Amino acid sequence: MGLSPESLQKISSSVGLEGTGERFSTPLIYRFLEKYVPSLLRSVTNVHIRGAHKVPMDGAAIFCGNHLGNLDPFIKILASQRPIHFMAKEGHFDKQPNRFVMLSTGQIETFREDGGRDALARAVDVIDSGRCLGIFPEGTRSRRESPPLLQPAKTGFARLAARFPQVPVVPVTMSIGARDFMPPGSKFPKPWKKIELIVDDPITFAQWAESAQGGGIDNEWVDELMDKTIEEQQSSMRVMYRKFADQFIETLRIRGAP
Repeated sequence: MGLSPESLQKISSSVGLEGTGERFSTPLIYRFLEKYVPSLLRSVTNVHIRGAHKVPMDGAAIFCGNHLGNLDPFIKILASQRPIHFMAKEGHFDKQPNRFVMLSTGQIETFREDGGRDALARAVDVIDSGRCLGIFPEGTRSRRESPPLLQPAKTGFARLAARFPQVPVVPVTMSIGARDFMPPGSKFPKPWKKIELIVDDPITFAQWAESAQGGGIDNEWVDELMDKTIEEQQSSMRVMYRKFADQFIETLRIRGAP
């Protein structure tokens, strides 16, 4: 027996994440670019996508994957076939024309010194509005020069998944070619480098939480959670976030993330 709708609502409420209350819409410039840029990128790059048919084409979704280079968001947009609004560090918004590009395509500026609270609120708006959110669970691209490049995950994406337990989380794994495409410090890409993307079956936090191999919780566990103090609830949920994040990163590793 799975988690009841009431239990899922209780889990969502216990996360403690709220949006700004403003409806989020994909900017018109992004809609325009969506029609032309993907086909252009396909014609000048050596990107191979497996599992593209698994991408949810309607409703909200959270796209998560490993982070190897500065062009990763563009490559993931190719795989998604939908506009994605990424949470990106404030450094990408510092100078023009980067700032114009980021804001005009609806990317989310993340200020790390405040724990990304404002960005998480805007991320809630994106999902509430039925759009696609993009997150790199590692928090930043890997600086390592040789494999293993995959880093431990932060738990912000797990909190968002728990806040929206019925929204699919889509794992997208990129091969080492993404690093070779534009190595750190390089000013020019190498478009002939082969990049493989693997889109895996989406999973919701609800599916993971009630699975014996995942969270392993049931309605009774949720009821007991609600009887705890706020501090105890947060502590229990942090354990869940960490387990979800660790298992997600392990999935990327198994699927070939270097």
